Amino acid sequence: MFSDFLTFVIHVDATTLAGIALWSLALYLGFFPVSEWVMEQLNRWFNFAERFLYTSSEEFERTRKARESLNAFYASLLSIVPFLFVGWLFYYGIEVSLGRSWSISLGIVMSIGAGVYELGRRDGQASE
Repeated sequence: MFSDFLTFVIHVDATTLAGIALWSLALYLGFFPVSEWVMEQLNRWFNFAERFLYTSSEEFERTRKARESLNAFYASLLSIVPFLFVGWLFYYGIEVSLGRSWSISLGIVMSIGAGVYELGRRDGQASE
């Protein structure tokens, strides 16, 4: 269907996408304070940039709650982009050095390890 609109072919390998997603998930969970910081900075920037779209102060204040919650949603979605890029670097580096199956396997192991680490970190924070 899309080939009717595009004059070139985009080859997407499902294994590569899965490996990149696994590594991104592992990095996102393993460095969750960093991902929270990225999300907070994006949210601040969206709120700052959107202020210049309004000429009326009353209209800006009237729609503030809805806009800030929408900006928080966009920031949470876009906060994965740096981790996708770094996950691609990890995936590609391991694929070149050890092979594709090792990259997928290590991505699975790292995702499980990062999930267990994040659960332990949150439990430690809750018990303090």
